[in-house]
Amino acid sequence: MNKQQLANKIWKSANQMRSKIEANEYKDFILGFMFYKYLSEKELAFFHSQGMTEADIQGMDETDTDFVEYTKDKIGYFIAYDNLFSTWIDKKSDFDVSDVRNGLSAFSRLISPTHKKVFEKIFNTLQTGFCNWNLLLCSL
Repeated sequence: MNKQQLANKIWKSANQMRSKIEANEYKDFILGFMFYKYLSEKELAFFHSQGMTEADIQGMDETDTDFVEYTKDKIGYFIAYDNLFSTWIDKKSDFDVSDVRNGLSAFSRLISPTHKKVFEKIFNTLQTGFCNWNLLLCSL
């Protein structure tokens, strides 16, 4: 397969995924997810730099309030293990729109007060676009 064939295949797949959603709306969803993935990976890197093992990370949730506050102070937000982008990917067919809704809601709630201006409303397109998001998932 040459580069042009690969590019054609990628574009065909992208068009199938976006289905009835306009390209400009689809772009907003994709960029939102790319940024959420980046923040998830940044948090994982922070956890690893703190000497945490995979088992430690898998146990991370909002109940450890001291560590949640520590993480928020250091990177500006906290994402529980269940809401990490990589966890969503690992769910495969068990993944649901409610996972995104819950994750983004938790993210908004777990922003450090000093970082509110940076992260507040950053995922509005994803949070308010669930009607379109449902169309996207039904087309997959």
